Formats: sequence, structure tokens, C-alpha cells
Amino acid sequence: MTSAPEAAAPGGIRSLIPARIDRLPWSPFHTRMVIALGVAWILDGLEITVASAVVDKLTQPDTLGLSSTEAGLIATVYLAGEVVGALYFGRLSDKLGRRKLFVITLAVYLLGSGLTAFTLGNGAGWVAFLYVTRFISGMGIGGEYAAINSAIDELIPARFRGRVDIAVNGTYWAGAIIGTLGTYIFLNQFSPGLGWRIAFLLGPVLGLVIIFVRRHLPESPRWQVMHGHEAEAEQTIDYIEQEVEHGGRPLPRVDESRAIEIKPAENIGYFALARVLFRDYPSRSVLGASLMITQSFLYNAIFFTYTLVLGNFYGVSSNSAPLFLIAFAVGNLAGPLTIGHLFDTIGRKKMIAGTYILSGLLLAVSAFLFQADLLTATTQTIAWCVIFFFASAGASSAYLTVSEIFPQEVRAKAIAVFFAIAQCFGALGPVIYGALIGEGESRSPLFWGYLLGSGVMIAGGLVAAFLGVDAEGKSLEDVATPLAARRPGTRAEGAAQPRL
Repeated sequence: MTSAPEAAAPGGIRSLIPARIDRLPWSPFHTRMVIALGVAWILDGLEITVASAVVDKLTQPDTLGLSSTEAGLIATVYLAGEVVGALYFGRLSDKLGRRKLFVITLAVYLLGSGLTAFTLGNGAGWVAFLYVTRFISGMGIGGEYAAINSAIDELIPARFRGRVDIAVNGTYWAGAIIGTLGTYIFLNQFSPGLGWRIAFLLGPVLGLVIIFVRRHLPESPRWQVMHGHEAEAEQTIDYIEQEVEHGGRPLPRVDESRAIEIKPAENIGYFALARVLFRDYPSRSVLGASLMITQSFLYNAIFFTYTLVLGNFYGVSSNSAPLFLIAFAVGNLAGPLTIGHLFDTIGRKKMIAGTYILSGLLLAVSAFLFQADLLTATTQTIAWCVIFFFASAGASSAYLTVSEIFPQEVRAKAIAVFFAIAQCFGALGPVIYGALIGEGESRSPLFWGYLLGSGVMIAGGLVAAFLGVDAEGKSLEDVATPLAARRPGTRAEGAAQPRL
């Protein structure tokens, strides 16, 4: 399957592993891997939806009797946990490997979310317990984003990477649908004191099934060879190739000219990462930050206030609001699943810029219709579905972008940093738009808010148009050369490893 490798320079490893991964056809192995790893986004969508749906119930005397302020802090604590988890586990993923984090981050999530259901009272101690469990749950999901995005990109053949990453990120909305249906049933069919607890156990039940599947997934051979585990990397890629060939598809030989020389990576901390990002990749750092911030701001602004809009401007009751969310979520899910492949065929720059700019323009059109009072609850939801059909694919491509345009040694940490930045800016959206909505006395403030969101998305699209990277169909090593790797006959790039 491979040509005989030539000798590597002293202290280095000569490897065909990236080329061997990228020449693989799609197989049942890849399908199993994507299902096992992709559940992270389903869990996040489910978790946020459940928390949003039950927060009002937790203020009632027959549940926990929380104050509005105490209940409102639940989402904030969860988002803070995501940021901390992404940064902490992102570093561990680059240091210890992707596979270890597959299990650790999911186990952390299971612990936090499972314990949330056992909050037994509204005393100061129990409220603190509730916040701690939400923070732990958020840490697990934040860690999932960094570790899982890295693993998927490193194990998926280059020609499928875009569509797979975008589809997986888009399944957040499948989780939102499951969470909405689950809470709608549990909160209406069980007593208030029991229904919210069962709702919080939805995620852990799904996670328990997946954690056993993940235990059988291999480590990323790209990570192994980059960290000097050459023998283990060869065993892993041999195992993957055997899994693919079991489907009856013989694999072509890989030419030695596609080998790269790798110097095993040293540990790179966040201070050194900042130097790598802003000294060596300034335009890519601006691109990643712009895409992540703009989509996060828009999504949090619309998603966390949609029930207020429906209630204050269209008279939709809180009991009926979940049905509108399901329609909204279906539109968001459909986009990545149906047009994700175009990011591999038409190309990254054109599709990312196009989805951002188009969704921004459509939001502006809907803003004028909203201001003119030409929409109903149904047509407003249809408008959101159309807007976010494109915006969802664009948002998913933001995660794809930051996971593929930086070197192997810092991939998970880079994802974590941009995820954390996006969450911090995204947290402003609900606050700003909640204030603009008020009690629904006037449409004008929210009209200007929608135009602000439109401008933000269009700005993100313009950044992509000018600074985007044509990564479609390219090996990760061609998109961003590892800090201590070189191809035969070329000067070593990034040979001086930054240290913490």
C-alpha cells in the first residue's frame, strides 16, 4: 500500500501517514467515527435547549423556587464552563492526544449534567450545587469542541473534510429538536418537580451509550507521529486501512514523494500559541476570530430571545413557543446537511462569504418586514428558517475554518481560543437584544437591532471573501505546514519550536 520510505534526517521522522489518510475512500469506519464523535454537538444543543425550557419552571414554588436572577445565572454559568473547559481540555488534547479526551470530556459532561437533576432544594447550598453542576457540564461540552473537531479533521480524508465538519457542527440543531420535544413532553406529562429532572437526564442517557462506542475508536495517527510515537502511528493507520479494505475496496499505493519529515513536537502553551497565531498567521487569526465572533453574536442574539419576540410582538403563549422552535431548528439543521458538500466543491471562500453575506441580507429584509408589521408568528418563523438555513451552514464553516488553518501542534488549542473568544462576544447578544425587545412597546429598537445583526454577518462574509483560505480538497499539512515539518527538497518551516 505504500512505497518504501527513505531515511529521515537525524532527530526527525519521515512519514506517509497524512497522505495515507487522505487517499482513503469513505467507509463504514468513517461513518462510525463521525457518529461517535459528532454527538458532542447534539449534546450541546440538547443541553442549552433543556436549560432554556425549564428555567421558568425552576422559579416555581413546587420545584426549586429560584429567584429570576438565580434562574437567569444558570445559562451564564454553563457558558462560562464551556469557555474554561475548551481552554483547559484543548491544551490537554494537544498534549495527551485526542483519544484520551474523547472519553474524559464526555465523562465530565455526564457527571455535571447527571448531578444537576439531583438538586434537591433552594437553599444557598443547593443553589451553589446547581451552579457547580452546570459549570462542570459546560466544561465537558467545551472540551468536546476542541478535542472532537481536531480528531474529525485529522481522521477524515481531505476531499470529505468540509462537508463532514459542517454537517457534524450543524447537528447541534438535532439536539435542540430532541431537547425541545423532550422538555415539551416531560414538563407537560409529569409533575413540575419531576419533569425538569427527567429533562436534564436526556443528555446523560445518550452520552452513556456513546462513551462505550468511543472507547473503541483509534487515536489520531497524525497526532501520534507528530509526538514521536512512530510505531503506534503505523499500527493505527494499518488498523484504519484494514477496516476500510474489509469493505472490499483495495487501496492504491502511496508514492514516497508525498512523505513529510516531522520533528516530534514540543509542548506549546497558550502564551507561545499567541505568538504563533499573531506573528506567523495574523491574517488567518483575523479570519478565524471574525467568523467565530460574528456568527456567535447573531445566533445568541436571536436564539436566546426568540420566545420574547414571539410572545411580546405576536402574542404566542409560552406553551406554544416550543413548536415554533422546532421549525426554527429544522431550518438550521437542513442547511449544513444539504449544502455542506458545496464547501468542498465550489470552495471554502466562495461558500463561507456567500452564506454569511446572504444570511445578513435576508435578515435585513426581514427587519423591514418586521418594522412594517407585515409578519405573523408563522411568517416570522419561516423568515428565520430561511435566514438560518444559510447562516447555520456559515456558522458551522467557522468551526471548520479554525480547525484546519493552523498547524497540527496547536490545532486543539487554537479551536479552544477562538471558541472562547466567540462565546464571550456571543454573550453580549442576548443582553443587547433583550433590552431592545423590552415589553414589546415599540418595534423600532429591535428593528435597528436586526440591522445591526445583519451588518455583523455581512462584515464576517467580507472578511472571508478577502482573507479566506482555499482549503478544499487539500491535506491539512498543505493548508498549514506543521511547525516542525518539511516536505522533501524544501526548507524546514517553523523549525524553532516556541516554548511556554
